Amino acid sequence: MLEIVSFTLGPAQTNAYLVADSDTKEAVVIDPAWDGHIILAEAQKRGWRIGHLWYTHAHFDHIGGAGAIADALNPLPLVALHPNDHVLWRAGGGGAIFGFDIDPGPEPTIDFVHGQVLKLGNYEFEVRFTPGHTIGHCILYAASENICFCGDLIFNGSVGRTDLPGGDWDQLVKSIKEQVFIMPDDTRLLSGHGPETSVGNEKISNPFVGGM
Repeated sequence: MLEIVSFTLGPAQTNAYLVADSDTKEAVVIDPAWDGHIILAEAQKRGWRIGHLWYTHAHFDHIGGAGAIADALNPLPLVALHPNDHVLWRAGGGGAIFGFDIDPGPEPTIDFVHGQVLKLGNYEFEVRFTPGHTIGHCILYAASENICFCGDLIFNGSVGRTDLPGGDWDQLVKSIKEQVFIMPDDTRLLSGHGPETSVGNEKISNPFVGGM
C-alpha cells in the first residue's frame, strides 16, 4: 500500500510529504521543507527507511529540512533534482532574499529528466518537467494511484508565483495546461502549499488557469 504522511512546516508553511510503500518499508521524502527531525521521527516510528529525497524544485522552503534528515541517516539518502535548478540549490534555495541561511543537505546526484520513471517499492512515479515557477521545476505523477505531487506549479485555487528569479508566467501556464490538465479529472493534486485539490476542480474553478 502506498502511504502518504503530510507535514506543513517552516516559515512559508510548506507542505512536505513522507511517502512509503508500506509493504517494503521503503520511503522517500518529497520536498523536505523544514524541521527534518520531525519528518525523520515519523519515518522511524513507522519503521520506514528513507532512501531518497525528491525535490520538485530548489527553493529554500522546499529543501530546508534535508540537512537534518541526511545527518541522521547512513547511508546518505540519494537526492534528485532537475539540473536546471542546481544553481538555485547551490545558492541555498534563494533563502538569503528572505533572511534565511539554510543547510541544503547532500548534493543532488540524480538528475530529473522529463518522462523518467522513479520507483518506490512496488510503485512508479513519472517525472514531468514543468518550468515556470523555477527553471527546473518538476512534478511527480503516480498514475496507478491517481496522485500528483505538484510542488509550487498549481495550488487549490491558485498557481505558483513567477516574480522570483527564473519565474516565467507563460511557461507556468503552459506547464499546467500541457502536464497537469491532461491527467484524469479525479487525479489528486498534492501541492507545496495549502490543501489538496484535484485536476477536475482546478480546470473548472482556478481563477488563473481554469476554463482552459
